[in-house]
Amino acid sequence: MTLLQVENIHTFYGAIEALRGVSLTVDEGEVVTIIGSNGAGKSTTLRSISGLTPARSGKVMFEGRDITLLPAHDIVGCGIALAPEGRHCFARMTVRENLDLGAYRRRDGGIGEDLERVFDLFPRLQERERQKAGTMSGGEQQMLAIGRALMARPKLLMLDEPSMGIAPILVQRIYETIAEINRQGVAILLVEQNANYALDVSKRGYVFETGEVALSNDSAHLRNDPAVQRAYLGT
Repeated sequence: MTLLQVENIHTFYGAIEALRGVSLTVDEGEVVTIIGSNGAGKSTTLRSISGLTPARSGKVMFEGRDITLLPAHDIVGCGIALAPEGRHCFARMTVRENLDLGAYRRRDGGIGEDLERVFDLFPRLQERERQKAGTMSGGEQQMLAIGRALMARPKLLMLDEPSMGIAPILVQRIYETIAEINRQGVAILLVEQNANYALDVSKRGYVFETGEVALSNDSAHLRNDPAVQRAYLGT
């Protein structure tokens, strides 16, 4: 079943057209990646889906509902959560306070259960529960950004550059956790410059160039595509 359907969206920053007719889908329980160079429109796509930079035209459908013009906080309530590029943790707040903020839209009784789930996925966050987020390493803050997004109990988790600026040993740990989150039933839309990691964890992928989808295929075919290998895989 199709969970997310993006249809021919055009998104602008002022007069600059950042997305030029982007279309993509994510099915329930699927991991889909977007790869491409800087400025290709990857992050803008996630921002358009999440309502932070709404598309000027086109359509974003989630579970059959048109969410194109919904404000960002209502989109979170629909079941979409974003762990943004650069993490954007609240530096002066503790780990626990950051996680609690991830659940600010919820009124159900499962918040404590989800907090335990986050601590199971990222034991280091439990160890640092009372520590100020701004004093943690980049890798620990990335764990916190993902954990905060999970506290919204999303059906679709969007991750923007989770490996950026992180030590390789922690990147491996984060990607193992991303795979575990998906095994628990959460669909994932992943933006990543490290195409090797992205294609390893995903089922399908889209290659972006200058605000457009240049190529789409299953991850195995993309990995074996000579143009993708030259441009993004270092081979």
